[in-house]
Order: sequence, then structure tokens, then C-alpha cells
Amino acid sequence: MNTPTSVSDPRTAQRFRLVRCRYAKGTAELVYAFDAGPELIEHIHFPGQPEPQPERRKAFTQALRLLHWVAGTSYFKAGVPAEISFDDEPIDSDSAALLDTLYRHGLAEFAYRNQLQLGDRIHFPAAAKLPEHAASAQLSDRVLVPMGGGKDSLVVVEALKSMAAEATAIWVGTSPLIAACAQTTGLPMLNITRELAPELFEMNRMGAWNGHIPVTAVNSAILVLAALLYDFRAIAFANERSASSATLEYEGQKVNHQWSKSWAFEQDFSAYLQRHIAADLQYFSLLRPYSEIAVTQAFSHLPQYFKHFSSCNRNFRILSPKPADRWCGQCPKCHFVFLALAPFLPKPRLLSIFGHNLLDDETQCDSFDALLEYHQHKPFECVGEGAEARAAMASLAARSEWREDALVARFRHEILPQLDPQDRPLETWLQAASEHGIPARYHPALQWIGSD
Repeated sequence: MNTPTSVSDPRTAQRFRLVRCRYAKGTAELVYAFDAGPELIEHIHFPGQPEPQPERRKAFTQALRLLHWVAGTSYFKAGVPAEISFDDEPIDSDSAALLDTLYRHGLAEFAYRNQLQLGDRIHFPAAAKLPEHAASAQLSDRVLVPMGGGKDSLVVVEALKSMAAEATAIWVGTSPLIAACAQTTGLPMLNITRELAPELFEMNRMGAWNGHIPVTAVNSAILVLAALLYDFRAIAFANERSASSATLEYEGQKVNHQWSKSWAFEQDFSAYLQRHIAADLQYFSLLRPYSEIAVTQAFSHLPQYFKHFSSCNRNFRILSPKPADRWCGQCPKCHFVFLALAPFLPKPRLLSIFGHNLLDDETQCDSFDALLEYHQHKPFECVGEGAEARAAMASLAARSEWREDALVARFRHEILPQLDPQDRPLETWLQAASEHGIPARYHPALQWIGSD
């Protein structure tokens, strides 16, 4: 990583510039700037230094531009100036609409936490004509499976194995935990690395605006480039339907930590790819019909991964120290995964995964209340809906091995009597919904997921 040059406070900037992007020798270079300030240069490295095939060069060029625009969320948020401009080619109205939506919704949590109003600050100017609809990129019938280290992507892996799909595990970043999980799948692997501009960290130290960005959208754009470079027709994410549930409202807009994992984003992004990148490129989530609880039930039948997976976000923070174990036991992700697995695993087996009983720890009461949406809003984390967390807890309250544990007993005495009798029981959360964008080619994998 290069040594950062001196930077000024981006919060005083009048304009955010998308300067240029290029690709050479396996590295995508994305360049941004505030006003006439120093260039902020990000690098994304693709192993093997692949080059796009001649029949895919047009699609690749447009995909590279899309990545440049989407990854710009990491830099725009540092200053949120009132003007956005392009130093290279102008963009068309379809692209501008996609980016307006992405930046507004993808940065909604960031705006809420910093008490910023982004409504008048996000406007992508459209000056180019709409291009003709994209042609086929002649991609092979192979599928990329984005890995995150948690249970969801592992369920997708096994579902695709069940139909003998030609799949490759792929991830962005340098997490040893994700690498270990990917290796355990037995699939071929691709590891892409993202090197943020070092000046961004200097800006953060100086007090620039900082917070959550739509990471899944950025990774999605990176994987589109990978699909074109390595010849894959499909990108099968592991985003379940619960990801569409918002946490709260702010300035008249729903705030969803998982917005770029939502069904709304998937539809917009997939449609854009087929119209403007490659007509045969398929982007979808294989888990979209299912709740978090249903996905967790499917994962409970995969003991080969119990020693390797982790959904604890403290494992994946860029600058923070990692937990000594795979599970910190203190964060909402740990708490939700423990709660969601409890109805489906023998209690001793679950305790062996986490090291101790998180439901018998009164100090974690507030965190579990947030998961249940009991006097608190849902955490800004990738967790399930409050109603499905309540359904899981209610099922434990009826079981002798769980009902006397501190938090289950409290739920049974204090919260359960207040619930609506029509609150859906656990069984209803195991049913698949019909709303999804999964190509017919991959429907056989759904039979494996919903086989219980």
C-alpha cells in the first residue's frame, strides 16, 4: 500500500469527482477526488492477471465503469458534497437512476448514524444517450458462489453440489476465516483482493464522515467483472428474504442495514446487468425464497462446517482486532445465529460450537431484546426479522432443555404473554416464498434447501 499524501478535510469539499478507471495486468484501478484535491486511487487485484476475451471487451468496459461508480460509495461518504461529477465519459439516465437509488438507500444507515440529510446531495447527472441493449457475452454454464464465512453461503454451496452445478467459491478480501471455509467446500477457489486508497484512512483519522456502505453492492460489481474475466454465466449470492426487512425510518426513508442484499436491490441490479452489460449474465440469490430461520435449518444438516464457519462480524473488520475465537459471544450476529440454530441442534452440540450458553447469560439481555424487537429496533446487522427471532425463542420456551435458561425463562414470563396470538409459529418461517429471481436452471437446488 502506498504512503498517503497530505489530505484536506473532505467535508469542506463542493464536489465529488469520479475521475477515471482502467484495467491492466489483472488490476482494476479506480480513481476519485474531492474538488481539485489529491487523487484517491483504489486497486482491485484479480488472480492470474486475466484479460477479457474479444467478444466480451465491450461488456467488460461497461462493467468496469459500473464498478467505478458503485465503489465510489466508500469515498463519497467521507465528504458528502453537494455535487457529483464525472471526469471521463458522461452516464445515461438508466445508470444515473441506478446510482441515485444505490447511494440513497445504500448510505441510509450512514446518514442516520451521522444525522445527515442526503436527499439534496445525491444526484447523478445524466448526459449520455441510452445505449443499445447488451448482447450475449457467450458465457459458459458455470456459477460463482460468493463466500462470506457464514452459514448462508455454505448452504448455497451444498445446494449447488446437489444438482452437480459447475461452481467456484469466490471471495473479496484477505480473511483467513473465509479462505478456510472456502477450502472446506472442496470447490475450486478464486480470491480477489481490494486495496482501498490509503488517503481514505487518513481522512477518517482526521474526522471525515464515516460509516456503513453497501458492501454487497460493491462486491457484486467486483464479481460481475470476475464473471466476464473468468467466463462464468451466473453469480449465485446467499441473501435470504429476511434481508429485505428494514430497521427503522429516517427522514421519510426506510433504513435497512442489508439494503444491498435486499430483493429490491437484486431486481434493479440484475435488470441493469442484462440490459447494459451482458444479456446472458445471471445475478441472483439462491436463498431469496427463504427466511433466515429456514436457511439455518438447512445449515443444521451440514456438520462438516460446524468447526469452520463464523458469522461474527468482529472477524471481518478492517482495522479492529479479531476475537480470539471464531465467536465473540457479545455481538448481535453471534446472538442471532445461536438463537436460530437452537431449535434445530441438540443443545450440547450447539454449546460446543459457541463455547458457552448465550441464552443463559443475563448480561446479554438488551442485545437479545433488540433481536426480538422488544422495546428496541432491530440491530444494524445482518440478522433476521424480529418476528422470526420471537418464533425461535417461543419454540425454545416450550422445550424442557431450554425453558429454564435465563433469557428463555425471561421471555416465557415477560414477553411471550404480550405477543399477538396470531404471531407466526416457527413452522411458518420454514415455508418458501414464491418471490425470487432464480433462473430455471437452478430450481433443482431449491429442492435440497427445502427438503426438511
